[in-house]
Amino acid sequence: MNNITVLVVDDESRMRKLIKDFLAQKGYSILEAGDGEEALKVFEENQSQINLILLDVMMPKLDGWSVLRQIRQNSKVPIMMLTARGEEQDELFGFELGVDEYISKPFSPKILVARVEAILKRTMGEKTEIKDFGGITIDPEGRTVKVDNKQIEMSLREYELLKYLIDNQGIALSRDKILNNVWNYDYYGDSRTIDSHIKKIRHKLGKKGKYIETMRGVGYKFEVKEK
Repeated sequence: MNNITVLVVDDESRMRKLIKDFLAQKGYSILEAGDGEEALKVFEENQSQINLILLDVMMPKLDGWSVLRQIRQNSKVPIMMLTARGEEQDELFGFELGVDEYISKPFSPKILVARVEAILKRTMGEKTEIKDFGGITIDPEGRTVKVDNKQIEMSLREYELLKYLIDNQGIALSRDKILNNVWNYDYYGDSRTIDSHIKKIRHKLGKKGKYIETMRGVGYKFEVKEK
């Protein structure tokens, strides 16, 4: 992919340089910020060209959560949180706020690059036709979801989870299978992550939320119910 710009936000200059060096090898353009306030300023000035944000949690002036909340007020740009914390509750909190990916320090730069490439491929590489599923339409190219022709706002992870369920409609999918396919990497939390996302998706789909069935003892299944 060409002309990709990544905003790297971390108060440690060595960490920013490490990430920048590895991503630059892939041909990505890098913007930097050393604290939360600078991150918002850089994002505001370059919003139209930023394709992904790597955002540290613990920073001076404004922490990563505060930056995330402000960006999510008017942008769905993919955001990967960088954190020294590995607690499951922090990850659940991040997903609730609209985090798309999560990686804990210390991490392998090669793994980070792989995750960056996976996010960019998912958000920029899909080119397929728009299809209708019982009044729910998905546009993979624009990564948008509409219910009865009205667009609804979804985070990247919510979109990917809904699309995965729809792509496998009529099939009961276990929580482990959903984690492996939607989260793309081994996730060491528990099923509350999926359950939380499903709850939010159902709410956003309104009456169409009934298409997502809970399969007791298994997981979930998407199936359009006829009137």
